This record gives sequence, C-alpha cells and structure tokens, in this order.
Amino acid sequence: MMMFRSIARPLERCLGVRAGGDGLMWHADLKPHASGDYSIAVVQANNNLEDQSQVFTSPFATYVGVYDGHGGPEASRFVNKHLFPFIHQFATEQGGLSADVIKKAFNATEEEFLHLVKRSLPVRPQIASVGSCCLVGAISDDVLYVANLGDSRVVLGRRVSENKKNGVVAERLSTDHNVGVEEVRKEVEALHPDDSHIVVYTRGVWRIKGIIQVSRSIGDVYLKKPEFYRDPIFQQFGNPVPLKRAVITAEPSILVRKLKPQDLFLIFASDGLWEQLSDEAAVDIVCKNPRAGIAKRLVRAALQEVAKKREMRYDDIKKIEKGIRRHFHDDITVVVIYLDQHQDSRNNKGRHNAMGCTIAPVDIYSYNADEADEDLLQTLS
Repeated sequence: MMMFRSIARPLERCLGVRAGGDGLMWHADLKPHASGDYSIAVVQANNNLEDQSQVFTSPFATYVGVYDGHGGPEASRFVNKHLFPFIHQFATEQGGLSADVIKKAFNATEEEFLHLVKRSLPVRPQIASVGSCCLVGAISDDVLYVANLGDSRVVLGRRVSENKKNGVVAERLSTDHNVGVEEVRKEVEALHPDDSHIVVYTRGVWRIKGIIQVSRSIGDVYLKKPEFYRDPIFQQFGNPVPLKRAVITAEPSILVRKLKPQDLFLIFASDGLWEQLSDEAAVDIVCKNPRAGIAKRLVRAALQEVAKKREMRYDDIKKIEKGIRRHFHDDITVVVIYLDQHQDSRNNKGRHNAMGCTIAPVDIYSYNADEADEDLLQTLS
C-alpha cells in the first residue's frame, strides 16, 4: 500500500499518447503491473470530459478506477483525486485491504464531496446536481476486489475449455445500478412504496423522478439531501425535486473473488463502451487480438458500432468535434487488465518491480494530464 506515497517521476510514466486520426482519443498501449500487463484508452465526446480514470501499480497490488461523471466533470475529478488516498489511509489503519476498507473509502469520498458542495453552493449552485458513477478494482495477493456505484462495468474473461472455439466466456463481476434494469427498478420502487412516481419512463428510458438513470453515485446531492431543494440559492438554479428522503444512495456493491488460473483478463469500462458492445463481444475482441493497444481497439470497435447505427463512416465520426460528438456517443473509458499471476515466475520476475501510475488526461482536447498528475501527487504527499 505504500505505493501511493512512492509514485515516481518522470511524468512520462503516467502518460500515454493521442491516437492517430482522432484528436479526441488518448491511450497507453501496454504497461506492466504486478501480475501481468494493462492497457487503457479514452475517447472524449462531451465539451468537458466527464470520464476520469487511473491505474496504480506496485509490486504488491494493482488498483483501477473508472469514474463516469454526469451533470459536469467536477464529481468524477474529485473522486479521481480522493478515493485512492482514502483507500490507502484506511488500509494502513486496518492492516491491509478489505471490503470494509473500500466501503469506508467510498463513504469518506461521498462525505468530502458533500462538504465541497456545501462550501461551493453560494457561488456554484449547479454543483449540487453533479455526480459520478464509480468503479474500482483492486488486486492483492491473488484476491480481486470490485466495488461500484452506477453503471460502469467490469467483465472477466474466463477460460472454460481448451476445446471450444476460443474457450473463453464473459462473466460480469459488477452490478449495473441503472433503473433500465428491471431488478434495479423494482429495488428502487420497493424502497419508496409511498411514491408511485419514483421511477418514470421519459425521453425513451426509465429515470428516477424523471431525472436520472443510475440509482447509486457519488454526488447528486440534491437527490440525496432534502434540505438542498429548499435552499433558495439552489431553487434559483433549476427545478428542484421535492424530496421526503434520499432517492439515490452512495452505498457500493462489493465483490471479493479469489483469482483462479482460468481467470485471464478483466475489462473495466464506463457505460459508453457497454452501450455499444455486449460483454461477450468485448471479451471476444480481447481474446482474438494482440495485447498492445487492446483498450484502444475496444474503443474503436464501439465507435465503429456508433458509425454503423448512424449509417456513417467511422472516419466521419472521428472528425466530429467535442460537444457535438455527444449527440453520437458518450465519453468512453476502457482499461484491460491481463491476469498472468499463475505463469512461470521467471517470466514475471521483472514485473514485480513495477511501480507507477497511469492517469488519463482531465480533458483529451487540451491534453492537460500534467495538471491532473500534479494535483493528485499533491493530494497524496
């Protein structure tokens, strides 16, 4: 866990490159972690990139974070700076990583963001309606921890047979907290038996109070704290929802799994990818292609699906500017983590010394990843 206080320069270790031909895509093709390799790619569609992401590696553990913001980038940027330091703090206090440590880190991040919103409300009332999905993976001692809020998703590629066509199946390890899923919709309705309009179908999808699709997040304070809709400052900003109690939560779903030899790789991605590709299609792409640049390949496969649906050429999608591009697809973040922990130790010896980080740019267009890195390192120091 000391990796958080030992992230080394030079800065280039944290950066990838822009993808040729698409000025809104950034990627890091292949980097080592303690039990394999990883690849990361991001494509921006919004005026301000609302997806934020990071990978930290040490000889003892690998950490992945994918944070899909909505209503603005503030919440996802906040999570990107604060969640991993909280995990480090609580793991140090409790003698190691655990589901309880991760849950406490989520709760602390939510509380700190609430304090920020309260301080900022007089000058930035809109921050009360900004939120972020939050997906975290941690691998330590061959144990995988997955925690999530919202509908970013992690899918495992698992070998089931040497004889089948490719012998690898897709296994979803996270829970989509999206009321478009009937089970989630019923869960929300059961929590609000006195509100027949807690979930309504509007603008082509199911939404809580006609506003939001995800039932869990960091932020979205105006949907969690009734006092905010009564605040005159916030009332001037928009159309507050009269609440008796919170309609969404920040309680993460957490999975703990002992990794097995047949567990080959993990695909962490914001819902921008899963809107275009099924779990099985994504796993199939990873199976059939080289490791280097695999995250970029998944993003491009999603964009090719976008182009096909719009009866456009992929090259035309790449020319559309940010902001306007959001009408065609969402921001997309993909991290692929290969799991080679059971390979011959001689092949893995070099990776166990791997210490570093990859932080995607705060905004692809302005490419200000250096600012994000400086902010994060200051937070961790």
